[in-house]
Amino acid sequence: MPKALWLLVIGMVINVTGASFLWPLNTIFIHQELGKSLSVAGLVLMLNAGAGVIGNLIGGRLFDWIGGYKTILLGITITMVSAFTLAFYHSWIYYVVLMVGLGFGSGITFPSMYAMAGSVWPEGGRKAFNSIYVAQNLGVAVGAALGGLVASIRFDYVFFANGFMYIIFFMIAFFGFKNMKVDPSETMQTSILEQGVVIENKAKFKALLILCVGFIICWMAYVQWQTTISVHTQSLGISLTEYSLIWTVNGALIVLGQPLISALIKKWFHTLKGQIYFGLAVFMVSFFVLAQAEVFMVFVVAMIILTIGEMFIWPAVPTIAHQLAPKGKAGFYQGVVNSVATGGRMIGPLLGGIVVDLFGMQALFYGLMMIFMIGFVSTYLYDRHLQAPVTQKEVNAS
Repeated sequence: MPKALWLLVIGMVINVTGASFLWPLNTIFIHQELGKSLSVAGLVLMLNAGAGVIGNLIGGRLFDWIGGYKTILLGITITMVSAFTLAFYHSWIYYVVLMVGLGFGSGITFPSMYAMAGSVWPEGGRKAFNSIYVAQNLGVAVGAALGGLVASIRFDYVFFANGFMYIIFFMIAFFGFKNMKVDPSETMQTSILEQGVVIENKAKFKALLILCVGFIICWMAYVQWQTTISVHTQSLGISLTEYSLIWTVNGALIVLGQPLISALIKKWFHTLKGQIYFGLAVFMVSFFVLAQAEVFMVFVVAMIILTIGEMFIWPAVPTIAHQLAPKGKAGFYQGVVNSVATGGRMIGPLLGGIVVDLFGMQALFYGLMMIFMIGFVSTYLYDRHLQAPVTQKEVNAS
């Protein structure tokens, strides 16, 4: 990889490490420290994710107008100011406002990071984006582990650690990204809201929407680990350090397990449908294990199972979207997939919090297991009306 991409990778690791100090612990802080219900905590996280979407849109536009370097510095500045303000003022109203600020600033930064990765190593193709993906998961593994350790000493310190990581990221970007040459025309749209596209092949677009019904369910379930399940672990006496280590297992398994999953997919899964079916079944098993979990190690087992499922599903859906996309519309179709994933991350915490507040954790776990059946149906149906069903192409577990 070229030096410029290495700088982007290092910057992404630092950025996500900083973010991962806080996001696994958000719901715990809102529920236990601020005394709010899980429904209210879910609403705050929905606002955070919504601010990220708006940041994505503005960040994409700014990239075209002022370039990636200035856009990234702006995004980091907003997150850095929000993080340090949160360190000193984390009462209820401040927390809500500053969580929106963190989501907005982070949203501005990410599109430019990916765009610059593709531009500084165009001949690398998917490898450039995959390196950023791996960097993200490394940051999750390191940040979640350190965040839990810091929070176990004193929760306030998490906010300071979060801010200091953004200072380091700012310095790397300020001195390292300045002379990177980036062609804005090489970027891809990140959301369907950015693209005024006339739907040309309605059959294929309908197929994508049907497929995404299952995809949004997967994300709504997945995000429970960051919200309702985090509080559930605390009620069972699992420490913040142990809970954060669960996320370290997730990130490390994704980074280290990619070659094995890729080999399994090549050998045993000859259709993308089969890959998604297997991933959905694995998700169901993980939530069944969760329903029985009362000690730390069982939660670790459930997370390992969940991570295997995500490594099968997450890359398969964008791959199908790429295959369905008419010529010249690949960006729009990927934008649909990205927007659906964001939608799941936005509404999942709120709906999960409402279910737990009204009916309890067991109802949530078993309810999600039943709802996953909709994913099997949507995966089966999505290409039934197409003349040529989507066929398997090589898919990496990233």
